[in-house]
Amino acid sequence: MFNIGAGEILVVLVVAFVIVGPDDLPKVARWLGRQVRRLRTVIRDIKVETGWNEVEKEVRDIQRDVRQTARELDISSELRSAAAEVRGGIESTSREVRSDLDEIGRDLKKDYEETDHAVRAAVSETGKTADDAKPE
Repeated sequence: MFNIGAGEILVVLVVAFVIVGPDDLPKVARWLGRQVRRLRTVIRDIKVETGWNEVEKEVRDIQRDVRQTARELDISSELRSAAAEVRGGIESTSREVRSDLDEIGRDLKKDYEETDHAVRAAVSETGKTADDAKPE
């Protein structure tokens, strides 16, 4: 409510101890406690008489309803799952394309090697034939 930390309370107690003194400090603390209790009672009575309690209750109910509606309307989890699904589809397609490219590369290499072998064999045969045809 007042947003007071432990360090601030310690400072207030040290100042009260210095100002009031060690003998009267318990009496002052009891008096202060009674005054705070009376103030709380007066505030509670005023809230009841003015109907502020009902207004506070209604505001809390509205806040709860708004939070619940916001949770119901929150589509972020659905968007995350859809994004994960799309990401999975893209990765799957990427793997398939890589596999297809690897297969095409292997086929091209095989065809190249076969063609290269055939060309070398033909060149070798042509070279032998040309050597055989040369007069010596």
